[in-house]
Amino acid sequence: MIRVLCAAALLAAAAAEADDAGGAVFDLVDHDGRAVSDRDYRGSYLLVFFGYSHCPDVCPTSLAALGLAMDALGADGARVQPLFVSVDPARDTPERLAAFVGHFHPRLVGLTGTPEQVARAAAAYRARYRRADSNGGGQGGDGPDYLIDHTAALVLAGPDGRGLAAIPHGAPAADVAAAVRRFMALEDGGG
Repeated sequence: MIRVLCAAALLAAAAAEADDAGGAVFDLVDHDGRAVSDRDYRGSYLLVFFGYSHCPDVCPTSLAALGLAMDALGADGARVQPLFVSVDPARDTPERLAAFVGHFHPRLVGLTGTPEQVARAAAAYRARYRRADSNGGGQGGDGPDYLIDHTAALVLAGPDGRGLAAIPHGAPAADVAAAVRRFMALEDGGG
C-alpha cells in the first residue's frame, strides 16, 4: 500500500489561484483544440499529471500507470477524469497531445495553452517545472531535444476541484485506484 501524501499542503499556497469553492483554477486548450477550464470538469474526480510528450521516462511510466488505474477502477472510472497538462506548450500542440494521450487511455485528456496559462495551471496545482539542458543540468538547452524537469506526482482532486492527495511517481496502478476509491467512499459516506 502506498502512502498517499496530503495534497492540502501542496495546494494551500495556491489560494490566489483557487476559486471561491477552493478548487484549482485553470484555462487551457484540450487536445481537440477546444478552450476548457476547471469548471468544465467539476463534478468529476480529477487525476492530474503535469509533464510533456517528449519526456523520455517519467511521463510515459506515470501515464501508463494512470491508464491501468483507470481500467482497475471499472465502473467507478466513469466518475474520474484523467488530465495530462503539458509543461511544454512550444512543442505540445493540441494535435501532438491528441496522438500522445491516445497511447495511454481513451479518456485521458491532454491540455496545453500559452506559457502563461500553463504556468497558472501549474501554480494552482503546486507543480513545478523548468527547462534543462540535454545533459540534465542548468536551464540551458537551446536545441530541439531539450528536456524539462518537472513534478512527477499525480494529483487527485475532488469533484469540487479541491486537492485531495498527491500520489508519488512509481505508485502501482492498483494503489492509485485504491486511493481514488478511498476518497470516493469518504464522499459517499462509507468511510
